[in-house]
Amino acid sequence: MKIGILGGTFNPIHIGHLILAEEAREKLSLDKVIFVPAYLPPHKENGDIISAAKRINMLRLAIKTNPFFSVSDIEIKRKGKSYTIDTLKEFKKVYPKDKLYFITGSDLLKYLDEWKDLKQVIRAVKFIVATRPGYPLEKIPSYIKTVAIRAVDISAFEIRKAIKTKRSFRYLVLEAVYSYITKNRLYR
Repeated sequence: MKIGILGGTFNPIHIGHLILAEEAREKLSLDKVIFVPAYLPPHKENGDIISAAKRINMLRLAIKTNPFFSVSDIEIKRKGKSYTIDTLKEFKKVYPKDKLYFITGSDLLKYLDEWKDLKQVIRAVKFIVATRPGYPLEKIPSYIKTVAIRAVDISAFEIRKAIKTKRSFRYLVLEAVYSYITKNRLYR
């Protein structure tokens, strides 16, 4: 099997994440895509991150109608900072004969030099970077394969900011996620 792994904070998950996962799945002929929410992302400030349980709930709501998508709580259960290499080692144990594709957006390329055990990450998976508006693909290392996806300029930061300033974010997330955020008064 060909399995895509899409890590992120998903704070909250939005349609940009879903479009990225679906287009990567289709263009790379993946059998499934597993969303892996980080417990504590090493490259982000953690003050604005809601609980892992709420982020997983939103993820499950967002992907429930897509039979090719699933959610793994591996990083949540492990707690602490979520390093890609640690997650990939676990996935290699669960899927020893499958081909793993680690999918990320081009916005994370600027942090590559800071990744823990990057050489091991590169050996463990096919490293896929998807284009993202505002983050041009420059100086791409040879071990990275790029996938052009539909330009969707949405960020979780913008959504949280809209909520805090009482502006609409309704069509930036799926309706089920919108209802969950509203009902639970998240990001206020």
